[in-house]
Amino acid sequence: MDTIYIPQLTKAPQQTEVISFNESIPGLESLTPVQGQLTVTHRGGYLDVSAKAETIVTLMCHRCLQQYNYRLSIAPSELIWLEETTDQIDPVLLDRDIAAEDLLETLPPKGTFDTTTWLYEQLCLELPQRQLCDQACQGIELATVETPAPTIDRRWASLETFKDQLRG
Repeated sequence: MDTIYIPQLTKAPQQTEVISFNESIPGLESLTPVQGQLTVTHRGGYLDVSAKAETIVTLMCHRCLQQYNYRLSIAPSELIWLEETTDQIDPVLLDRDIAAEDLLETLPPKGTFDTTTWLYEQLCLELPQRQLCDQACQGIELATVETPAPTIDRRWASLETFKDQLRG
């Protein structure tokens, strides 16, 4: 997929670019290419980004460690604010509580929007945290190991006799 130059987006019809895709995404191990459609609209002070995409990925069950195929379908939507920011982070601010309004994605108005990276991040966010091949998965079957009867060390036999005398 192409990177979108944000100022060029303002010259597009209805300030919108629609990208249809059917390709592999670098870093995402999938059995099928990721297919779908991505829509990016310039709304003046922000970008309105939405997509519909799907692919099939191979996951490993957390209970039985067997691999299984999982259909990954997403329909994310996000607003990305356009504002000039500095890449410098004040070290004093790192140790403070962050307000909800500070958790916004921003891009420079004369920068670019990397559609592949955005789509990769959205797909990764939708991967299940608890990966189970089946809700009824019992996990790995453990073989029962017969434990031998404890052997009595003959050096402790006299102590065992003394212990029996104390009980009696």
